[in-house]
Amino acid sequence: MSTELMTIGDAQALLRVSKKKMAQLIRDGVLVTLPNPLDKRIKLVKRADVEALAARGATAKKETAA
Repeated sequence: MSTELMTIGDAQALLRVSKKKMAQLIRDGVLVTLPNPLDKRIKLVKRADVEALAARGATAKKETAA
């Protein structure tokens, strides 16, 4: 597998988000999935997109002021 792509599970671990949040990111178009050429059941995402999202902290939960 190319290092330019990663599985959704790997992206989920890197972003430290739940399966529900990962599905929301994909559904909202924040992350675009690509089919794995070796196994059509597995979806891949671009590593650069995931790393950019992690750097922005866009998946972090908002802290409420007490």
